[in-house]
Amino acid sequence: MLTVVLTRHGLTDRSEPEQHLGQHIDVSLNDAGRRQAQALARRLAAVPFDRVISSPLFRAQETADILRGNARIETDPRLKEMDYGAWEGLTYEQIDAHDAAERREWELAPDRLACPGGESGNDVAERVRAFLADLIEDHRRWHARASLRAATSGARDGARPARQVLVVAHSSTNRVLLCVALGTDVRDFRKRFVQSQANLTVLRWEAPDGPEDAKLLVGNDTGHLHRPDHAPWE
Repeated sequence: MLTVVLTRHGLTDRSEPEQHLGQHIDVSLNDAGRRQAQALARRLAAVPFDRVISSPLFRAQETADILRGNARIETDPRLKEMDYGAWEGLTYEQIDAHDAAERREWELAPDRLACPGGESGNDVAERVRAFLADLIEDHRRWHARASLRAATSGARDGARPARQVLVVAHSSTNRVLLCVALGTDVRDFRKRFVQSQANLTVLRWEAPDGPEDAKLLVGNDTGHLHRPDHAPWE
């Protein structure tokens, strides 16, 4: 059984107002973003992780370091944010000022249409699908070794070695990853899923044949970022 705890990096100085922060503006977290990561770290403090994997972009690595500063943090370029091309660093208002028609067309089919000079949703899906396939294959090998150790040590029959992995990435990348993992249409990644900063999302592969076999256990839970008298989804 493979459990993946998925989160998005915390706030940066380029996060508000919301803009297309992709691969080419590599910024750090701001103080609010660090507090968000620290809140999630407290929530996950008792959870053991076998691997911690981050996007190589600094805002994601910094978040991963706050979450698990005593662990070895792996980076994987397949977890980078969508490449927004010419829209990199622009707010929706700025894009609409000179590219409104193309933006409206992209909104209708973000799976097959690439951002100008950047990536499409299908481009991102291809790399996150490969990431998940490798993660599952690594888990299979780990599971086989763990099962052999259990058998040779006389462990109780039926024991099922489980593994937990923490993954830190980005808004669009995570939403596309959820489409792939749950077998839903990549075209709907912007409509069907939300990935707030430092959220808690949990996927589980119980007997995986491939990346599309996940179950969603927790989705975009941000209760750790809110006061007790506030609804955790606001």
